[in-house]
Amino acid sequence: MKVGVLALQGDVREHINSLFDCGVEAVAVRRASEIQSVDALVLPGGESTTISQLSEVFGVYQLIKERIASGMPVYGSCAGMILLAEEILDAKVGQKSFGGLEIAVRRNAFGRQIDSFESDIEFADGSTDLMKAVFIRAPWVERVSDSVQILASVDSHPVAVRSKTALATSFHPELSGDDRIHRYFIEQVARPALEKVK
Repeated sequence: MKVGVLALQGDVREHINSLFDCGVEAVAVRRASEIQSVDALVLPGGESTTISQLSEVFGVYQLIKERIASGMPVYGSCAGMILLAEEILDAKVGQKSFGGLEIAVRRNAFGRQIDSFESDIEFADGSTDLMKAVFIRAPWVERVSDSVQILASVDSHPVAVRSKTALATSFHPELSGDDRIHRYFIEQVARPALEKVK
């Protein structure tokens, strides 16, 4: 499996390292030919409006949107969650998302940069060990459709969700040294989705 990490902004190298630790080939992607060459995609954190604008500058916005709509496995962390949401609450004027998850998210829901925090959360991956989650100007999920499963919550707000082909977290697992989210994406989301295509 070859996984691309969208390299327009954010913790690209950290996501690549986590994916390598999970035993898959991981590459930074920003051009159409690079995005066409990968089996799955990671949308890192950063600033969601900047990432969507840069994706248009690089001519890949529509390609990413179409590949996600056609079932390419995708994982988004923090800003990546916003970019996967069908509805963005408190969106900036003209803000776009790639879509792919039937959720409504609220930007910067946990507060500004100075309100960033870490929390030990329960993640529904079958493990009894708590997961350290790093929240930086993080969104949260306010609504989900019946097609979306909630995997983790903080103060009753969903912070990790999935559908058949998409996973999103409002926190940054690439900064915690815990590869369980990336492993979950590869083993529970991407591989099953890609096997169905074959």
